Amino acid sequence: MPSKGGAARAGAIPALATAMTTDPGPASWLQLTLTPGLGPATVRQLLKHYGLPEQILARSRSELVHFAPRAAVDALDSAEVAAAVAAASEWAAQPGHAVVTLADEAYPKPLLEIPDPPTLLYAHGRLDLLARPALAVVGSRNATAQGERNAEAFARAFSEAGLTIVSGLALGIDAAAHRGGLAGSGSTIAVLGTGIDVTYPERNASLASEIARRGLLLSEFALGTPAAAHNFPRRNRLICGLAQGCLVVEAALASGSLITARAAAEQGREVFAIPGSIHSPLSKGCHALIKSGAKLVESAEDVLTELGGFRPSGYATTRPVRRPSLHENPLLAHMGFDPIDVDSLCTRAGLSVEQVSSELLRLELAGEVAVLPGGLYQRLNC
Repeated sequence: MPSKGGAARAGAIPALATAMTTDPGPASWLQLTLTPGLGPATVRQLLKHYGLPEQILARSRSELVHFAPRAAVDALDSAEVAAAVAAASEWAAQPGHAVVTLADEAYPKPLLEIPDPPTLLYAHGRLDLLARPALAVVGSRNATAQGERNAEAFARAFSEAGLTIVSGLALGIDAAAHRGGLAGSGSTIAVLGTGIDVTYPERNASLASEIARRGLLLSEFALGTPAAAHNFPRRNRLICGLAQGCLVVEAALASGSLITARAAAEQGREVFAIPGSIHSPLSKGCHALIKSGAKLVESAEDVLTELGGFRPSGYATTRPVRRPSLHENPLLAHMGFDPIDVDSLCTRAGLSVEQVSSELLRLELAGEVAVLPGGLYQRLNC
């Protein structure tokens, strides 16, 4: 997908960060970002005008009201803000935890290229991953079994080739991408739409713990921030902002993954999409991206070649490996590659409902087919 001006904005914030090499620590940064009413845009304006947070906080409150609402300026020195700063500082002091500010060497350089880089990031895990080349892999929360397998296999191939996998810890494609990233040497970064101390969704709690141990959890939201719909588009811009490109595995037309893909294009990142069945709602988002200029992807090599400088590993960098049994069972041949109902399959195969249902159960238990909503079945490992 063609860039929409992301490169033109690059360079505005790096100059600011370069001037902040003597920052003494995160407490003053936390004070600014945890003050109610001081939004990210206002904080960036203050930083550009005055420099380091200490210099901002040293100004008279009557001077600061020219840049920020009076209520926000008055809240800077409140007991509530002081308590929030103390809690965040205590969290950051724990092993494996960190608060990374715009002035830190560890701050990810790709985020300096986006129009609204976060003032600070809460991090839990391996900070070294922020300096490594990365690829975003995203898709539907309500993914098909085949979509999840594709996401995990592709992510593992990318990880083995040296790319860190970035995603959003959602159910479905995101979780599969993280698992694939952890399986390779590149590992994975999960960007959260909540406070870093909040696990969402709860079903991914064990995965989040594993990422904190072997990868990196990252959030720009204050501790304790719950899941809220308006936070996830902000999270999505960081997912693609951290990466060199964004791969969409499965997505409906109204999917949040398309928001991520559009943000990637606006930031000047490469956008890739895996096509699917013309009958599947979860393929329509990917097809729309391809029509808009995203690169069609059939194998991991397609992405690695486009990004350049990355060599595929010996792992399955193309499509998932086929099992011999797929070709030995005639019912699978009758299924084709699109979702199908039992009655249609009976007609194609010339078998009774009892025969087809019995064989489908056996294939499902063997991991060869998946049951979809609406009584449909789909072939896996195709």
